Amino acid sequence: MTTPAPAGRAPAAAPGDAPAPAHIPRFRSARRIPAALTALAVLGVAGLFLYDLIAVRAGRPGMQWRRELADQLGHKTPADPWVLVAAGVLAAAGALLLFLALTPGLRRILSMRPPQPEDGVRAGLERKAAALVLRDRAMEVSGVRSARVAVRRSRVKVRAQSHFRELAEVRADLEEVLTVGIAELGLAHPPQPRVRVTRASAGNR
Repeated sequence: MTTPAPAGRAPAAAPGDAPAPAHIPRFRSARRIPAALTALAVLGVAGLFLYDLIAVRAGRPGMQWRRELADQLGHKTPADPWVLVAAGVLAAAGALLLFLALTPGLRRILSMRPPQPEDGVRAGLERKAAALVLRDRAMEVSGVRSARVAVRRSRVKVRAQSHFRELAEVRADLEEVLTVGIAELGLAHPPQPRVRVTRASAGNR
């Protein structure tokens, strides 16, 4: 004789269910705008220097700005304030490009567990969609007047207002319902719910 699972709890995984893969990578952004701006800047600078080189090889005087820049660099030292400022700007730009290259981006998309890990199919769920689903689940709890849900990578923050019932009871029911709702989303790394329940003001009842 089998005992039915308590209401509101996620059912246990069947023995034949495929286990979730140990590591599911996050979705990475293509960084099209930073890549395009960097390519345009490099192309523009390279084009100017190439034009100046061709002009000098053809017997024409080099561009005025290049001659002035070479003259200034011949008189400046590494301790000059303008040299330090330019070096700081270039270092900050390089650090920003490295940050964009190494970070995955697309923080608004949460990775989901694939039904068959070996088929190579990837799925994602936007945080706003997940928040809407969990908010609807929270509003089904008896005593909840309103709820606001914010989904993060590791946490689901829920702020609810109750117009009747004890706050501790409403909070316990919310945590149970949200735990089941998060499990049903099928996320690769399910976030943990953090619930805060307050009493609704008299004007909002």
